Amino acid sequence: MTTQFNAMVIEDVDGRPKAGVKALTLADLPDHDVLVEIAYSSLNYKDGLAVSGKGRIARRLPMVAGIDLAGTVVESRSADWKAGDRVIVNGCGLSETEWGGYTRFQRIRAEHLIRLPEAFSEKQAMAIGTAGYTAALCVNALEDWGAIGKDGLPVLVTGAAGGVGSVAVALLAARGYNVTASTGRPQTHDYLARLGAGDFIDRASLLEKGGPLQKERWSGAVDSVGSTTLANVLSQTVYGGAVAACGLAGGADLPASVLPHILRGVALLGIDSVMAPYERRVRAWKTLDESLDRALLDAMTRAEPMSALPVLAAEILEGRTQGRVVIEIGS
Repeated sequence: MTTQFNAMVIEDVDGRPKAGVKALTLADLPDHDVLVEIAYSSLNYKDGLAVSGKGRIARRLPMVAGIDLAGTVVESRSADWKAGDRVIVNGCGLSETEWGGYTRFQRIRAEHLIRLPEAFSEKQAMAIGTAGYTAALCVNALEDWGAIGKDGLPVLVTGAAGGVGSVAVALLAARGYNVTASTGRPQTHDYLARLGAGDFIDRASLLEKGGPLQKERWSGAVDSVGSTTLANVLSQTVYGGAVAACGLAGGADLPASVLPHILRGVALLGIDSVMAPYERRVRAWKTLDESLDRALLDAMTRAEPMSALPVLAAEILEGRTQGRVVIEIGS
């Protein structure tokens, strides 16, 4: 077995977190029950914050970055896992309190692993990654609420050209909903139309402060932006509708009113992808298996080496990333 391998490690440098490629050995890894050889990880907004040092994602240092991983079990002290099992992890504190997936090998807590669905390759699983898995959690939550598609009104997806948005558009369209995509990049319209978006709105129209009760436009929404965008989406959602909120690319504040909730019965559904219960995780991957067209997944994905992470982190934070980015571990 390889005695030394590269990892993207966040360390304290002059009182600030700084990420860089560092050589590790198996002896450096945490003493958890399952040793996994990682083939692929992915790039998410949270990874951009962690690698760039612009967000205090890591709660202790040093920390191996990367909130996703897909690979194969090498050794296991757990009865639930054996050598050769194909596994994935999304969230579960990776890159925050647990060493993450930007490394050739990692030791993982047994309860954080789930089996890689047979229908997906390791690369496809990381093309989905936390962003796509989160999109599936959002779609499931909206369907459970039961209002999306009401009266033929569209479902809105904000940040539509990003990782969560791209998969959300594809899933919703595949499940028969009329999807409106919000984006500030007109050049992505053709891409989003191929994923299934039927209409578009400029994200700028959702950035302007509006009234607490606006024209009812959406039967539901997937929002990864937050702040004023989320406030406007809530005020434009139909009576009895729901908004699944999963991100804060536009800010963590919510300058909103209670009026949509108490006068229109609009629900704000908070979506947590980090510590979601096991059953909810498995169901999300089932939704992805059922409804995510593999050709569309390939069309929204590109692969990059781990060495490109500093540049990729800047791109995703600046909103210049389209679709999903797979990180090839070891390249």
